[in-house]
Amino acid sequence: MNPLPLPAAVLFDLDGTLADTAPDLAYALNETLRHYGRAPLPFAQIRPVVSHGGVALIRLGFGMAQEDPGFEEHRQHLLRVYQNNLYRETHLFDGMETVLKTLERRDIAWGVVTNKPSWLTDPLMRALGLDQRTSAIVSGDTCPERKPHPLPIQHACKLLAVPPEQCWFVGDAGRDMQAARAAGCLPIGATFGYLHPDDPVENWDSAFDIDHPHALITLLEQSETA
Repeated sequence: MNPLPLPAAVLFDLDGTLADTAPDLAYALNETLRHYGRAPLPFAQIRPVVSHGGVALIRLGFGMAQEDPGFEEHRQHLLRVYQNNLYRETHLFDGMETVLKTLERRDIAWGVVTNKPSWLTDPLMRALGLDQRTSAIVSGDTCPERKPHPLPIQHACKLLAVPPEQCWFVGDAGRDMQAARAAGCLPIGATFGYLHPDDPVENWDSAFDIDHPHALITLLEQSETA
């Protein structure tokens, strides 16, 4: 294997990679289920679906297709509940703060590229104390396209003034790896994230997989050695 170059920047997906948002999204879904007279679902059933957004959560909770009558009403209710409960239990994944401090100490830029809309991303990043630590926060409505299109990642690289080929992208879904490869970044799979059964890791086409945020520091150290 060729030596792994040290990156000039590292970009992260938000839900299931940088931050553990599943508890609050599960709360929003279960409150929506209760509102419509349904029984709540166990957290273990909801967690794998979280990275795929509100549409997937409504499909899971109500068994509805997107074109079904009432689907959008249910989704909007879920989003309202979630907006009002963005950071009840949400926190950075264990070890991720150490990763960010390591990047900052080594003058490696970092940023976030998420499909979450900015009206949810921005207050969440503020609540996590991250909004002033990066100049690249790209949400699902920042660009005309969303992941798996490469444009949001390319836009984040421009904000950081880093060529995509000198950037690593870390995410917990196949669309993240697809977007990273199309943008020209090194795709790194976060297998500690929200793994959906319909999106198996073996299909991601990642360059590396990490089962804990600290494994990213190991990759950096290996790059320095190389």
